[in-house]
Amino acid sequence: MRSAKLIDIGKIEVVDVPAPVISRDTDVLVEVRAVGICGTDLHIFREGRADVQLPRIMGHELSGVVKETGSAVSRLEVGDRVVLDPVFACGSCATCQKGYPNICNHVRCFGVQMDGGYQDYIVVDESRLHAFDSSISYETAALAEPFSIAANILERTYLAAGETLLVIGSGTIGLAVAQAAKALGARVMVADIVSKKLQLAAEMGVDCTVNSREASIAQAAELFAPGGFEVIVDAVGITPLFMQALELAAPRTRIACIGFDSRPAEIPLAAVTKKELSIIGSRMNCNRFPVVVDWLNSGRIAADKMISKKYNILDIQRAFEETLADGEGSVKTLILFD
Repeated sequence: MRSAKLIDIGKIEVVDVPAPVISRDTDVLVEVRAVGICGTDLHIFREGRADVQLPRIMGHELSGVVKETGSAVSRLEVGDRVVLDPVFACGSCATCQKGYPNICNHVRCFGVQMDGGYQDYIVVDESRLHAFDSSISYETAALAEPFSIAANILERTYLAAGETLLVIGSGTIGLAVAQAAKALGARVMVADIVSKKLQLAAEMGVDCTVNSREASIAQAAELFAPGGFEVIVDAVGITPLFMQALELAAPRTRIACIGFDSRPAEIPLAAVTKKELSIIGSRMNCNRFPVVVDWLNSGRIAADKMISKKYNILDIQRAFEETLADGEGSVKTLILFD
């Protein structure tokens, strides 16, 4: 089978390797059909990462079809269309036992700390797979993973219908958060510096967009949500924008932090105390795939609107290079297995 391996920084090779086989009763053999290129993949491709050993098969945003099941598999059948939850935790520590595998000290992400989905077939435990309706395309379903991140953010911030939300950043995660929030009945404003992505956000139904290169977010926010937002999400994940979110916070605002920026943030404790702010972390997803699959099956989200480009697995090197070159214009690039 074909397997796309990152063998060095900036270099992916498609090689022929033996197909994986089922070895445990709960294993499922999946034929991969579509995989999204994540920002994490792009970072590893461009710069590498300390916890990623090369060669590495990346890819954790994937959909496919079940080809074979182990004898103890009960939820899935051959022919089922499935998406993969890429959170692989130890399952036995106190954190996992409490139901939070995404923040397990030993958690691994499929395609990051372990080989992933840029290959024709994978074998994973049944528990990591979720079936979706046959009316949904493999391409659309491949975006379930970024929507699971959005679902986790919205669950962690307790966003409710009728509340106001500011999303800073209109990349994949920002647009997923905005779409999911609209599906929940929230009023949503999106801020970014890329007009093309803001236009896409508007097409997806957000209530207000602001280009922070051209206008003041604070002024736009006061017009949209006088007195402030109930929730703010920094969907870019860098320290300066997180600190800007603190400046834009109204009393009792819930602020989501999703970044891994190593730069420290200067947080004025008096502002947190006087305003009773909640600063909330959100990492990957915590068993949110059933929610996202329901969103997809019911048509509550339009994940396909976020797909910018599609490439065949044989063109994966070019896909990475061109996606990086078009950073402002590209939202989600897919790798397809025809």
